[in-house]
Amino acid sequence: MDKKLDIAIRAAIDAGNVIMEVYDSEDFQIENKGDQSPLTKADLKANAVINSYLKNTDIPIISEENKQLEYSERKNWTDCWIVDPLDGTKEFIKRNGEFTVNIAYIKENLSKLGVIYVPGKNTIYYADEESAWKQELKDSDPLSFKHSESSRISPKKKDGLIRVVGSRSHLNDDTKAFITNLKENSTDKVEVVSKGSSLKFCLVAEGNADIYPRFAPTMEWDTAAGQAICSAVGLEVVDKETGVELKYNRENLLNNHFSVSAIG
Repeated sequence: MDKKLDIAIRAAIDAGNVIMEVYDSEDFQIENKGDQSPLTKADLKANAVINSYLKNTDIPIISEENKQLEYSERKNWTDCWIVDPLDGTKEFIKRNGEFTVNIAYIKENLSKLGVIYVPGKNTIYYADEESAWKQELKDSDPLSFKHSESSRISPKKKDGLIRVVGSRSHLNDDTKAFITNLKENSTDKVEVVSKGSSLKFCLVAEGNADIYPRFAPTMEWDTAAGQAICSAVGLEVVDKETGVELKYNRENLLNNHFSVSAIG
């Protein structure tokens, strides 16, 4: 396994442990950031753990919970890490288990390696440039992870059914209109699957959903790991404005709307 991917996997599992310590406690210490998105003690603790792993790679880090550097400092980077230490903070606060740790390795503005860990389920998804895998971990010790115990994943469409995965917390009018249009113009039955955090990418990559349209704001750290996993199974996460794959370490870290589809 690529050494960087191995480091990212163990960092994600270790971060998941501190997240679950907070999850099982009585006090999340919730506050609102400048954009009114929630921040908890778990976000900050997980970020510290991940930084402790990744800093040893000497590759610069873009994390939701790190101080963001000006583009003038980032624009000449050939590679970097992009991290969301706790994606789906709203789901974390709701205690529904649908939150993840996202770590991606970016090279030449494309997502090349990705890890999505689901601490509430002890499940990890990860990918290099050629394949993606899933493993139900026996325990949450980062040192106990073994790549040989993982299974490859791939997208699979069910005949006569199109499953559209939507956000648990952000199903807006544009997404509803997309689903309505799909129902009106397809001979297949259309079913909506709701899921929080970056798990939406995983559902498409492993064949439990067929389309993920995102017509609401996301940041690079929300999508980079999921894009690596989708790319590894042959799916493109397409920027709706440019018509090509989402790019990373851009001047503006806010993504355009996008979609990923397993339907040809």
